Amino acid sequence: MQVFYIHPDNPQPRLIEQVADLLRKDQLIIYPTDTSYAFGCRLGAKDALEKLKQIRELDDKHQFTLLCRDLSEIANYATVDNVQFKQLKAHTPAPITFILNATKDVPKKLSHAKKKTIGIRVPSNAIAQALLEAMDEPILTSSLILPNRDDILDDPFEIEDILGNQIDGLINAGIKTTKLTTIVDMTSSQPEIIRQGAADVDSLLR
Repeated sequence: MQVFYIHPDNPQPRLIEQVADLLRKDQLIIYPTDTSYAFGCRLGAKDALEKLKQIRELDDKHQFTLLCRDLSEIANYATVDNVQFKQLKAHTPAPITFILNATKDVPKKLSHAKKKTIGIRVPSNAIAQALLEAMDEPILTSSLILPNRDDILDDPFEIEDILGNQIDGLINAGIKTTKLTTIVDMTSSQPEIIRQGAADVDSLLR
């Protein structure tokens, strides 16, 4: 496993490019987002996705999330009408995962098996944004929650100890204050909060 020490506010472009290169080679990484450290891999990376599912013991019903640089890419992966798009625009970037109806371009393994939905999130974290820019495509992301643990790991040295032999790359940006994303289901006419996390979305529900 490669460890990259990247500045949380001013990410070094050379190191970001090295991490992006790992992602392009279908490798599994752990990187910081605006809420916590998370697993990340390229969309359609079969080996990395299988590795991720094994580590987290996920079944096919798991709802994966795509981390996007902004909303310009959203139409490729989710169907949104004008009202929904305005709501999303008013609430991004933010620690919010929006559950939306997936388009046919989303690989079947990533959309929810029964509901055909996908999570979409636009982060405000400098490293995540730099990585998304280098990749020029969304990153498949998943919370750093391990089986039999309720907490999300926030210390990169502990992450290295526990997962060092199971992942391919780790961005160490120091200890992060761990927060959960707010999850909002946007698939029906009235948005519904699935999980109240770091972001207040009351204005969405009016």
